[in-house]
Amino acid sequence: MHYLIIGNGAAGATAAETIREQDPAGEITLVTAEPYPMYSRPGLAYIIINEIPAQQVFARRPEWYEQLRLNLVVGEAVTLDVQRRRVGLADGRFLSYDRLLIATGARAVTPAYPGIDLPGVVYLDTYDGTQELLKQARRGRRAVVIGGGITAMEMAEGLAHQGMDTHYFLRGDRLWSRVFDDIEGALLAERMREHGVTIHFNTEITEVLGNWRGRVRGVRLKDGGEFKCDLLGVAIGVQPQLDLVAGTPIETDRAILVDEMLRSSVPGIYAAGDCAQVYDRWTGKHMVDILWPSAVAEGRAAGLSMVGRERPYQKGTPFNACLLFGLHVTAIGQVNPRPRGSDVDGEVVQHLSRGSSEVWFTYPRHYQSAWAADGPNTVRLVVNEGRIVGALLVGSQRLADPLRYLIEHQIDVSDWHDALIEGGAALEAQVMQFWQTLASRRKSLSKLGSQ
Repeated sequence: MHYLIIGNGAAGATAAETIREQDPAGEITLVTAEPYPMYSRPGLAYIIINEIPAQQVFARRPEWYEQLRLNLVVGEAVTLDVQRRRVGLADGRFLSYDRLLIATGARAVTPAYPGIDLPGVVYLDTYDGTQELLKQARRGRRAVVIGGGITAMEMAEGLAHQGMDTHYFLRGDRLWSRVFDDIEGALLAERMREHGVTIHFNTEITEVLGNWRGRVRGVRLKDGGEFKCDLLGVAIGVQPQLDLVAGTPIETDRAILVDEMLRSSVPGIYAAGDCAQVYDRWTGKHMVDILWPSAVAEGRAAGLSMVGRERPYQKGTPFNACLLFGLHVTAIGQVNPRPRGSDVDGEVVQHLSRGSSEVWFTYPRHYQSAWAADGPNTVRLVVNEGRIVGALLVGSQRLADPLRYLIEHQIDVSDWHDALIEGGAALEAQVMQFWQTLASRRKSLSKLGSQ
């Protein structure tokens, strides 16, 4: 049996590892477009703030591939012939397969501005792109960053940390508006300013301007003005990489449609990670996740399916934790501060940020919010029909694990509902009291079960 995996990210590498665990004799070929071992894309942000050395971002070492007896092929997969069961590479080589996993991930969206291809435009999306960003930052003085998600804010922090005069342009009037409410956004905005980032709300660019050397010299604004800079950081979102399946019978929507076994519409072909659109139990729809834990879980489920040990994939609670300007931020479940009904906003789908989930942007029909703040620490809960379905924590992470458990297991908090919704300063104490009571009950039941 020959297993062919296109993509060396979290989903692809996890699938390869899973297949080898289940099939010691099978041939596994893993195709990667980048000449590096698997690395953590979320970790790239920590390189540019000097939190970790560049080599620490690699999640696998070269010998890992040798130990698993993986055929690692460096090349770009450009064609797929589902009838002949083979994949063509850009250099003219062809690879046949018995089982194929497409784990091509997502790529940064490139805006259609004139001048967007000029030297000095950078992205925080690949290892090479990160090295180019650092190179440009060392030679530049003033940077502009555009984008409304985590990656844009991480890029702004990194460029400021590298000593650049950094300006963050936002089309709206609130930071990370798909997730933060006004107070949370204001809290982070103040922290950004303390770290030397100038924020420009309600500001859009329409063109990247070049100098006589053909490098970035500034940007043109929507109001007609110009703003001088010698570096432009772009992080307006990501989109699943679907070029390989274009023109094939494989069904796609926003990404490759797969069932709960990660099977595509074509027998023998599977998809996992950022390029897959998987059934989601939270919404009852097929959703796209650009979350590292989801890619790992999907990769494992796909690997099991490919060796014939199918187990229905059950999506976990959407969860992302990040560090922004010294503030720990954790989003769990459904956290959109401005509900837009039960449907996913189309703009969000097209510009889903790395490190986010479509589930975050959906809301139940009936909900209430609980909110509390203590200095730089805030917690916001979303409650639906007696259950907590979402939580957003900024600063203190004391409640992260208890809330993740309550949301993941859909624990009924009806008896505690009124006190919870009152929120205020006692909210943390109320959550911890409920959590400790629940833990005590679970411990007692466990003892009874062991007798």
